[in-house]
Amino acid sequence: MKQHNKAFGLWSAVFLGIGSMVGAGIFVLLGEAGAIAGNLVWISFVMGGVIALLSGYSLAKLSSMYPSRGGIVEYLVQCYGEGVFSGSIAVLFYLSAMVAIAMVAKTFGTYLAAMTGMQTALYANGYAVGVLLLFALINLAGSSLIARSENIIVVIKLTIIIIFIVVVSCYIRPELLSIGDAPPVINIFSSIALTFFAYEGFRVITNTAEDMSNPQNTMLKAMVIAIGFVMLLYVAVTFAVFGNLTLPQIIAAQDYALAEAAKPAFGHTGFTIMAIAALISTASSINANLYAVTNVTYTMAKNGELPKVYERNVWHSSEGLIVSTIILIAFVLFFNLTEIAAIGSISILFIHALVHIGHLLKIKQSGASKTLVVLAIVTIGIAIILALNYTAQHIPHVGYFIAGGFVVAFLLEITLRLITKRVVLKQT
Repeated sequence: MKQHNKAFGLWSAVFLGIGSMVGAGIFVLLGEAGAIAGNLVWISFVMGGVIALLSGYSLAKLSSMYPSRGGIVEYLVQCYGEGVFSGSIAVLFYLSAMVAIAMVAKTFGTYLAAMTGMQTALYANGYAVGVLLLFALINLAGSSLIARSENIIVVIKLTIIIIFIVVVSCYIRPELLSIGDAPPVINIFSSIALTFFAYEGFRVITNTAEDMSNPQNTMLKAMVIAIGFVMLLYVAVTFAVFGNLTLPQIIAAQDYALAEAAKPAFGHTGFTIMAIAALISTASSINANLYAVTNVTYTMAKNGELPKVYERNVWHSSEGLIVSTIILIAFVLFFNLTEIAAIGSISILFIHALVHIGHLLKIKQSGASKTLVVLAIVTIGIAIILALNYTAQHIPHVGYFIAGGFVVAFLLEITLRLITKRVVLKQT
């Protein structure tokens, strides 16, 4: 490949990873995980970060061997071959990406509803559907204005969050961080799936391998720096929030806890500023992810992993964007934030586990440490079991939706193969 195509160096990849991780996740998942683990949720964020580092190590090694924009989908095909299994998991990955975007849209709607004083499900869902339709239209029109301003948005939201941490930390009440008031220790482990989900954006770094100079050395460094920085940021945010709000206050405002925590230091103005930061962050995330999903679905359809309808051009985009938007609206209307977070986090963990298990089949070629890859699989497996155990007790029907997602993915893949005779193709 020609040198001038190598657009990503170490710091541009790190910046992309940080921007992808520090998005809507921390604005909503902190409250969702905190409602489970209480003021010990910072330990859960550390554990989630360690799992992300192990997973990032495995993905970095795979991306160096298979430098492709396809990322996880490419690794599944390379590790498991061109068959029903890899195709089904690729479809499941697409559905999980839809759940993640739906969570971002719900976060936007929840924060806007809280900011406007219209804190009802009707308004939150209305705002969420509205922002999805807005950015679907923007993407159909082919506008890349917000995508081009993504770096500026990352700097703005990081600046606001860091100022929030510094100032709010001056108002921390140590008694609120007392271990004596913490929930049972098992709750820390039960929330790891959610805290890992807050890091999940690290995988986008692997999509830059094709455009990266010397990915063999650069990719792993970018992963470690980006995830390490975000882990420190998340832990600092956790102390700031839980040092200013009681657990009942956090549970009451769990979908917008970060904005609520700004009130003791900044008053209602602080709440508004943090809510605006959440709106900017979620809006940019929706736009970027809709654009990415449009490209991914087009590629998957072209390779035989999704119906041909995803390929058809509509205006300056593809019909896949319209189909994806309809699916997203359904998710927004029929699931609440807690359910979406649980479904998305467990599904994504499962897909990561399958990628790392597949990596073991290629471990000699990748030159990765077998111990670290096995550790990634084991830690993810434990997180999945604990998360499923928790959801079985508190939101039991979520387990059925997760199982249903797997069944739908396999049935869709088998149906497509029977009808279209298309197969998943390797890109590299």
